[in-house]
Amino acid sequence: MEMMPAELTIIYERGAEGRWVATIPEVPGAFSQGKTKAEARENVLDALSELMLARRDRALRERTSSGDVETVPLAG
Repeated sequence: MEMMPAELTIIYERGAEGRWVATIPEVPGAFSQGKTKAEARENVLDALSELMLARRDRALRERTSSGDVETVPLAG
């Protein structure tokens, strides 16, 4: 079995009005912006967390089986 990468990629690009737009290409929909790269980084990581929580909650609500559910930490 291939191991999941232990890191994610953040791509920073200049957006409108000079703001930094940050995207995480490994996770569709994970993007945000900020006045500085540091702010954009913090915002995109917050967006990633919220996105993952929302997707998990939706998946659990829409389950059609009574199979087991396991939570796995991404970082040791």
